Amino acid sequence: MGRIFYIMGKSVSGKDTIYRQLIQDEEFGFRKLVPYTTRPIRSGEKDGEDYFFTDEAGLEKIRQEGKLVELRTYQTAHGPWHYFTVDDGHIDLAQYSYLAIGTLESYQSLRAYFGKEMLVPVFIDLDDGVRLQRALDRERMQESPKYKEMCRRYLADLEDFSEEKVAAAGIEKRFFNNNELTECIEKIKIYIREIWNEEG
Repeated sequence: MGRIFYIMGKSVSGKDTIYRQLIQDEEFGFRKLVPYTTRPIRSGEKDGEDYFFTDEAGLEKIRQEGKLVELRTYQTAHGPWHYFTVDDGHIDLAQYSYLAIGTLESYQSLRAYFGKEMLVPVFIDLDDGVRLQRALDRERMQESPKYKEMCRRYLADLEDFSEEKVAAAGIEKRFFNNNELTECIEKIKIYIREIWNEEG
């Protein structure tokens, strides 16, 4: 039986880098659980790899087909952006394990949809001061920096990942990415092996 290992944490905590390294690790052989979004594609992103990029009409079609697992809408400085997971037939937990990345809210929705025993949380933590500096550095590299949206996202994360909400979601284990990324990833790999060993 497969599981969904779900990476989450505040923005610019290193989730994307950790995800890319784990998805490429042949030891685990994870399949991708790629979410959908209506937000504009960013520099360096690829459709079908980071997200499936669609629009409001595409979202409505998926909703009407009854394939929508969970949906989050954020009122950004550029209008509403939707992020959502779709049960489009590529998820087969009877045979494969998947690696996914998202928010605390989406983790809880997937856990409710697929079952608590199918979801394994991998929570990435990072000092908020370091996170803010990294967010600014990353936004400066964009062709058209959106600093207002960067600030909105940073402040929203403080609410979305409050200690109360993290505790309510049953998240007990954290992986700190303050200084050494390699060490953080190695600790996550040990954790994944432990989960699989417990299953026999």
